Amino acid sequence: MLQNKQTPGSVGCTGFDDASQLTRQQFLQRFGMGLGAMALSTALSEPIAAGEGVLGTTHVPGKIKRVIYLFNSGGPSQIELFDHKPELNRLHGTELPASVRKGQRLTTMTGSQSSLPLAGSSFSFERHGDGGNEISELTPYLAGVADDICIIRSMHTEAINHGPGVTFMQTGSQFPGRPSMGAWLDYGLGTENSDLPAFVVLVTKGKGGQPLLSRLWGSGFLPSRYQGVRFRSGKDPVLYLGNPDGVDQDSRRLMLDRLRELQRAGGRSGLKRDEQQGNQQGDPLLEARIAQYELAYRMQRSIPEAADFSSEPAHVFDLYGKDSKNPGTYAANCLLARRLAERGVRFIQLYHPGWDQHGSLPGGIRGQCRETDQATSALVVDLKRRGMLEDTLVIWGGEFGRTSYCQGKLAANNYGRDHHPRCFSMWLAGGGVRGGTTFGRTDPFSYNIVENPVHIHDLHATILHLMGIDHQRLTFKYQGRQFRLTDVHGRVIREVLA
Repeated sequence: MLQNKQTPGSVGCTGFDDASQLTRQQFLQRFGMGLGAMALSTALSEPIAAGEGVLGTTHVPGKIKRVIYLFNSGGPSQIELFDHKPELNRLHGTELPASVRKGQRLTTMTGSQSSLPLAGSSFSFERHGDGGNEISELTPYLAGVADDICIIRSMHTEAINHGPGVTFMQTGSQFPGRPSMGAWLDYGLGTENSDLPAFVVLVTKGKGGQPLLSRLWGSGFLPSRYQGVRFRSGKDPVLYLGNPDGVDQDSRRLMLDRLRELQRAGGRSGLKRDEQQGNQQGDPLLEARIAQYELAYRMQRSIPEAADFSSEPAHVFDLYGKDSKNPGTYAANCLLARRLAERGVRFIQLYHPGWDQHGSLPGGIRGQCRETDQATSALVVDLKRRGMLEDTLVIWGGEFGRTSYCQGKLAANNYGRDHHPRCFSMWLAGGGVRGGTTFGRTDPFSYNIVENPVHIHDLHATILHLMGIDHQRLTFKYQGRQFRLTDVHGRVIREVLA
């Protein structure tokens, strides 16, 4: 091999490697994108193969195999949906008592208001099912599955604004840079289907509201293959997955085969000897990268099949509602979530923005429920009919709740509510959860928790427990310490478990 020899006066360091000294693996690592890998860049976030999680097996037998998380971003009002407060209606228009507020922090949007008038809900509540869950008139379809859901009225968080609030709920930290919950599960347990991602994200199309950034489903400091893969509506659910112009399936297969042959070649191919086991192993980063290309190749067939609703019978579309035939709508995403769950996707994250009703709340929340109620309930019903609800956890909720006092001017039939982190409601349904129950209690103003508080870390610990994972033992060492989804907090909420 020719050698570049320095001569007197030549530059000793250019900042670049001498190309003639690169091994095959080093060459592929630096220049592999020229092999057409650019078209598969989105697929590099996937896990490698079925079952390849770092845990190998669960810490305890899991009650569930998968999670479908219906995240309603913006802060849905618990007072209008799940936390009935007739006292607010009786005191409508009167001032929030100082004894209730207790000097607690308000947002800048209402902190300067001279008055904080209480606003009773415009909507009625009734008890439903054998368990008697109290549910608003806004969600009549959800009332039909009241015995399948466990309502938690005592959720709380430290975050008071959307960015930190959503980040906290998704990653266990208010600060960007931590792995998302789906990434942690993928890292720990791997995937059940080597032809599909373990972690898929679906966002309702055409909705405004607070921005939903890709870091919310990112892998943080975990390897990038654990980040969520966003499916989009339209011809190509995953961007750049298809072959570029001039490259057919046979050519793609040939390229991957030749790439693997180069990797396995002898000589100065970057192979290194494992001194303990006495065998040769390739560069793990390059091995992982080639495995991702292979997965992307398989996904070219598996993803179009999963996203094709043509095999669904008419009664399924009737169940989810007319919007379920329109790709990218919330209803279509709920149906797609069920199809992905059937095919072994472990964590399916739906985002539906638009719940941030600082003003004109009655009209705004009525519209949001009209978009979501039927499909949400249909997902629970559909999973149950197929025998899948018993090993699936469905989660519904947002990043925080809304205040009991009005933001801005209180009108006879109109009001708004500000962000409220001290108490809000979520619900769980599925395997291992006590359906038909309500857990936690707030004061008569839905302002403070008075019984069984549940922090975000507790929710995360409970989800991991249902998957068979001890939240204290799923860790990753980064910057000198062991990190986990629940940081140094969290307890399993055993009272909500069956």
